[in-house]
Amino acid sequence: MFVDKVRITVVGGRGGDGAVAFHREKYVASGGPDGGDGGHGGSVVLHVNDNMSTLLDFRYKRKYAAQAGANGLGRKMSGKRGEPLVIDVPRGTVVRDAETNQIIVDMSTGEDFVIAKGGRGGWGNAHFATATRQVPRFAKAGLKGQERDIILELKLLADVGLVGFPNVGKSTLLSVTSNARPKIANYHFTTLFPNLGVIYVDEGVSFVMADIPGIIEGAAEGAGLGHDFLRHIDRCRLLVHVVDVSGSEGRDPVDDFNAICDELASYSVDLSNRPMIVAANKIDLLPPGSDNLARLRSCVEATGCELYEISAGTTQGTRNLMRVVAEKLRSLPPVTIYEPEYVEQVPQAGDPSELTIEHLGSTWVITGSWLERLVMNINFDDYESRNYFDLQLHKSGLFARLEEMGIQDGDTVDIYDLQFDYQR
Repeated sequence: MFVDKVRITVVGGRGGDGAVAFHREKYVASGGPDGGDGGHGGSVVLHVNDNMSTLLDFRYKRKYAAQAGANGLGRKMSGKRGEPLVIDVPRGTVVRDAETNQIIVDMSTGEDFVIAKGGRGGWGNAHFATATRQVPRFAKAGLKGQERDIILELKLLADVGLVGFPNVGKSTLLSVTSNARPKIANYHFTTLFPNLGVIYVDEGVSFVMADIPGIIEGAAEGAGLGHDFLRHIDRCRLLVHVVDVSGSEGRDPVDDFNAICDELASYSVDLSNRPMIVAANKIDLLPPGSDNLARLRSCVEATGCELYEISAGTTQGTRNLMRVVAEKLRSLPPVTIYEPEYVEQVPQAGDPSELTIEHLGSTWVITGSWLERLVMNINFDDYESRNYFDLQLHKSGLFARLEEMGIQDGDTVDIYDLQFDYQR
């Protein structure tokens, strides 16, 4: 099965919590704090695997989470870092942000890419010892790893794309010019997914050609299979438009040529301007006295394209066509590598004075980047850590603002899923 577009969720590992621990040493209060830091969470990394040709592996598993960091230990021993999760993708996979559809990275160069960073490990209580607080009994919790929804979209890395109506001989042309063995039969949509073949023209001269499933009228709007696979010719440097000049399907070759050109333009203006060579196929089946070839040549040359007569079934003219294609590719730019469009939003610590307070009946909902970060750094299972949290809220002026706005004893304060009754 050929799968070329999937949506998945990637989650970086959570950082380990810092440790609350004390060592025993003479003249050191309560033994002295020596809680170690939590380990950083593992990251999710995308890796190009040239042995993969589809995104089928992602069809049934949609969430990928890296390992969390281990908690800190006594004697100032840090927790173990979480192992990164490496996800293999085919070369040519374009990664998009699911919310904005902007390109994050194009996995075509072979370099690994960190798609979801692991969370930082929390500090152990050894970090919080001061001259006045010599026995800190709290530590920071580890931070959550980055979580995001992404779209993986495979765009084949091919120099040349074969386009045309179904059953015009594209698969046959690929099979007689390369080692590819696509399914060939005398019915429409025999080709259900793109096939790639390497064409060796001469020593040191070769290129990759893709056989794209037959395009029909309305493909750009979703008709037939063309809509699903038009994306695979986005990168092609050159298009070879295969036309059945014999009219064996009962269609007019000139109408076919114009219809496919219209569909390419409807899908992408850039595709309509892509360099194109026209291959007038099935020349051996051309009926005597037919003017199909002459009319097609006139139409093609009017658009500025070159036309070559071939018969893929008998290999007539196919070798010459491949030499022409190789020569054209010499002067064309390399395969397109898409530049990133997505700008990573780095969370800021924020300002305590910028907290947002909403009054909903007897409930006060408080939000803000500073407060969210503070909550993530608190271990609410620890008494002293909760006291530290309360102290930070007092210092921020939050309680004073709430009293100015009229909060009453017993009202509920909601802070990022944390709720408590307010008491002066």
